Amino acid sequence: MPRRSSTATLGVALSVAGMGALCAGAKLSALSLFGAGIKLLEKDWRARHPEFTGSAAERWQASLAFYRQTHQNRTNRALHSIGIPLILGGAAGLFASKPPSPLRPLRGALWAASLGAFAAGWALNLVGHAAFEKRAPAFSDDGLSFIAGPVWDLQQLFDFGRAR
Repeated sequence: MPRRSSTATLGVALSVAGMGALCAGAKLSALSLFGAGIKLLEKDWRARHPEFTGSAAERWQASLAFYRQTHQNRTNRALHSIGIPLILGGAAGLFASKPPSPLRPLRGALWAASLGAFAAGWALNLVGHAAFEKRAPAFSDDGLSFIAGPVWDLQQLFDFGRAR
């Protein structure tokens, strides 16, 4: 496997730092760090794919295809079907709430629940990749997977519900 470029490594680090900032209640810093990380991951992807000259819609389709390709294991997909909604719900709750403070400890109930959901969702996804898929999460090779992944996973859930 080729070594990750320094651009990609920094992109992943900034994205993870953005998630950490969100968990700490620093919402603007979280958005800034996460956005900077995604921008670097996309720059790295484009450097590794100089042949790509498609539109934004074609780039989106390429990301969805890559995500599908990197999520073949059924157990990993099942863990993602639980983990992704937990991450999304947890992130929404972290943005909507404030962490507890020494003067207002009860204020943080929604924040604590959101933090727990966010962390549990990521744990399920990472276990799925480490133990079952046996490969790094898609976002480490394609930053757009941070968005394409949840869209694809939620689509799988809705498609499963329609098939029943």
